[in-house]
Amino acid sequence: MAMSYVPDEGEIVWLNFTPHSGHEQAGRRPAVVLSPRAYNRRAGLLVCVPITHQIKGYPFEVVLAGSGTTGAALADQVKSLDWQTRQAERKGQATSAELAEIKAKIRALLKLA
Repeated sequence: MAMSYVPDEGEIVWLNFTPHSGHEQAGRRPAVVLSPRAYNRRAGLLVCVPITHQIKGYPFEVVLAGSGTTGAALADQVKSLDWQTRQAERKGQATSAELAEIKAKIRALLKLA
């Protein structure tokens, strides 16, 4: 991606999740960006959830079907990452329904609603 690229909320991006620890997702994999472009540009970080291709029916999985990406977003693995160091590259866009479901599961997990 060009140096002018800054990830935005709802985008699906490729990121390098290594290094990792324990049960965390690792390697180069897609993720759904949760934070807005203005924050990502200013902070040099983004907030995201990784996507796995192994759908297990876990309560905090959000199956992605309408975005052109196969897999499930793991709403219980919220990450704040340096998107430049982690080599963010745009892959696609989550649907508004998928993004809303991810946020709803995060709110439920953290008892924010």
